[in-house]
Amino acid sequence: MSSTPVRPATSRPGAARAAGWVAPLCWVAVLLDGFDLVVVGTVIPTLTQPEEFALTGTGATAVITIGLVGMMVGALTIGTLTDLVGRRKALIGAVAAFSLLTLLCAFAPNALVFGILRFLAGLGLGGCLPTAIAMVNEFTRSGRSGRATTTIMTGYHVGAVATAALAIVVIPSLGWRWMFVIGAAPALVLVPLMLARLPESASYLLAAGRRAEAEDVARRHGLELESPPDRAAARSGGAGAGGAAATVRSLFTDGHARNTLAIGVTSFMGLLLVYGLNNWLPTIMREAGYELGRSLAFLLVLNVGAVVGLLVAGAFADRVGSRLAGMIWFASGAVFLALLSVRLPTAGLYLMCFLTGCFVFSAQVLVYAFTSANNPPHVRATALGWSAGAGRIGAIVGPVITGALVTAGIAFPWGFYVFAVVGALGAVALSVTRAVRPAG
Repeated sequence: MSSTPVRPATSRPGAARAAGWVAPLCWVAVLLDGFDLVVVGTVIPTLTQPEEFALTGTGATAVITIGLVGMMVGALTIGTLTDLVGRRKALIGAVAAFSLLTLLCAFAPNALVFGILRFLAGLGLGGCLPTAIAMVNEFTRSGRSGRATTTIMTGYHVGAVATAALAIVVIPSLGWRWMFVIGAAPALVLVPLMLARLPESASYLLAAGRRAEAEDVARRHGLELESPPDRAAARSGGAGAGGAAATVRSLFTDGHARNTLAIGVTSFMGLLLVYGLNNWLPTIMREAGYELGRSLAFLLVLNVGAVVGLLVAGAFADRVGSRLAGMIWFASGAVFLALLSVRLPTAGLYLMCFLTGCFVFSAQVLVYAFTSANNPPHVRATALGWSAGAGRIGAIVGPVITGALVTAGIAFPWGFYVFAVVGALGAVALSVTRAVRPAG
């Protein structure tokens, strides 16, 4: 199965600027994922108070987990729908749905309603990431998919840092509900801008057999169509349950099964590390005797390292390939995670946490870059959705495993040993994949 590659034309600067709306709009959409990463953690201490929801430890865990389950389901379903209804509709719909349901969280009368709304918001948010990555890669010059993917994912960590900083100001003065009002507010600007400026992907239109529309997008947005897609690719874009089943089935046929399974395992390991660290690393360090707690400074160091790592990883991946880069990043992350088990002075700990953030958080993004580059356009968003969905399972498992180690009083140093093994397994799983020339 093959489809037409699309690459930006270099001779039409005005059109190129129009197509340039894609990257910033998708970056802001991914930033919402970063908001969601930390917002519940910032409000949980307040929700445990008797005058609010009086959440118990079990209740708090349920509230955190239910949102992740929603994101997993959203990644699996909306990623597939994106290849059927188009990138533009799927991304705008996901952003609008997430934002509305996030706003409703601010008015939840009790923990049950709050949890249901968190699950539903997760459905929309889970679809943002695979759709945004697919869209950006389809408007990116050939050979720069690694850099494009990692740059877009800096929005994730910028959102996490900004939300944590915002919580320090907002929650004591305005209350926890305002965090969700603020989280929904970007949609007031983002959705109208997307409706006005976000084009449909020409790769999707070609894969769906809509060549005339694809040529129109190419003319208006500075894209160059090289050759027509074959009939099989066009048929895979059909709407309805049959089209969805065929699109998903293609991930496990025509030589894609090996990569699909290996990428799923790698993503599981990658997001297990991301969420395990974000939820429990400060607690583990307190257990080790460091007086860092859950401070904003610690979160900033970890996520600043992540942003730097993303920028370096993208450039490196474009030189050596996202597969090799991902293997190196997972293996290096495993080394630095193991080194965190060594007692260090505070300055050394901050440096080690910075380096850990550089490698661990970027490793999973390189998996997305590899997935995008090694799947044809008509199944690209589906493949990214399934990769993100498998990763969300790891996102649920990671905090549970680490929490059990903390409860048992052995999180230091064994938590870091477990994380190091997970990182090594991620490198091994990625090594099983094969870099293929995508049919498109």
